Amino acid sequence: MASLLVINARLITVAAGADNLGYLDEGWMLVEDGVIAATGAGQPPAGTTAADTLDVAGAFVAPGFISSHSHLFTSGLRGLGANETLYGWCDSMLGFTSHMTPDDMYWSTLHGSLDFLANGVTTAYNFTDPLQAWESMVDGKRLGGNAPLRPVEYHTRQADGCRDAGLRFVDAIGMDVSTGTDDEIFDRFAAEVAHTRAMDPALALGASIMGQVQWSPRPEAAELEVEAMRRFGVTNQAHFLESPEAVPLQQAKFAMYQDAGALGPDMMFGHFIQTTPEIIRATAEGGASMSWQPASNGRLASGVALVPEMLDLGIRIGMGLDDQACTDLADPWGNMRAGIFMQRARTKDPLSMTPETVLRLHTLGGAEILGVADRVGSLEVGKYADFVVVDPRTPDVGPLWHPVRTYVLSMSLRNLKQVYVGGVVASENGVSTNPLAAEASARIHADLPARAATFGHPR
Repeated sequence: MASLLVINARLITVAAGADNLGYLDEGWMLVEDGVIAATGAGQPPAGTTAADTLDVAGAFVAPGFISSHSHLFTSGLRGLGANETLYGWCDSMLGFTSHMTPDDMYWSTLHGSLDFLANGVTTAYNFTDPLQAWESMVDGKRLGGNAPLRPVEYHTRQADGCRDAGLRFVDAIGMDVSTGTDDEIFDRFAAEVAHTRAMDPALALGASIMGQVQWSPRPEAAELEVEAMRRFGVTNQAHFLESPEAVPLQQAKFAMYQDAGALGPDMMFGHFIQTTPEIIRATAEGGASMSWQPASNGRLASGVALVPEMLDLGIRIGMGLDDQACTDLADPWGNMRAGIFMQRARTKDPLSMTPETVLRLHTLGGAEILGVADRVGSLEVGKYADFVVVDPRTPDVGPLWHPVRTYVLSMSLRNLKQVYVGGVVASENGVSTNPLAAEASARIHADLPARAATFGHPR
């Protein structure tokens, strides 16, 4: 039986319901067969043994981050659309991916997944690029919605990339409801879901719908998504009320989800910025949740979601890094700090967003809205041993007067030393241990410029 004993840790468990996030100034953790078997304060009890011992010598040991909203295929497309809002950025980035092959998408997703792991993210909700290529939005409406569909392999190879990286993921699949009969739409979606569900369930944590009502020209889009949720037992996360353009039109589409009966625990809204008090109240009453991407929202000039107000109403919230093409650096510490700074600047109240709150939202909160909190999101007995080792002395930040707050406010990727998934090291000092890492890097550096030479350099 594979086992690991972690000792001398500043242990942040993010235990459910703990006001101090379960912090132990000196703690230990026992891992057996990839699962947390025990944790405790001080030194392990006499007789506690493991095949391997990891003495972190006073470093933080905390849960791996959960990104509850991600697009991992974008890892080779950073820096695009730098002076654009959402739709212009999509024209730049997704206009380029419209020329990519299933094999391109595999290597790009693998590269993005390894990048997440190297930066401390061990579980991601991954929006795959849908089978229907991007078409520009004008006045908040998608032109046509009739681009030809790419083969199903275009999706399945993206799921394969997450799996082969060793990243835990929820696979979000676009239904592309503007193409085909209803039976064809459901058959296509069923094949994509079946591919994901055939994978190792320790990595493929579930399938979900990439909600496309904001983008779809079809008025029945919400009804079809809700039918798929029921028929296939999947969740749904919709990009919704994100862009500052055509806000009244976006807000009017909320009624489509509401009338279709979508507002329940399996419905998530990504971004959810251009809201109204009535929309927020209906979301809370229905039990739906939201995913907050502060770094992305700032980068794309989308605005600031009313997160404290939503939390006060009981809406469940997770945090996401969105994607490498619109945050450019997959940095969960930067994302947490961006969230704190945005909310405090907006409310002029430091208590509107605290370090403890954002850490919980970027770990257990994300796991909760994804429906996987029984397996990931905190360092508790019975969950997967997914954790980061973060050294506050390299670089040295001085005395730790309030350790959890220092962890959020002063740590950075420079302090991140190791990332473990299932008790096995996945990255050390930013270098992946995955045998495919070198090839993934070589492929996207060679293949994406070759695509650009053929189809034109993205903006």
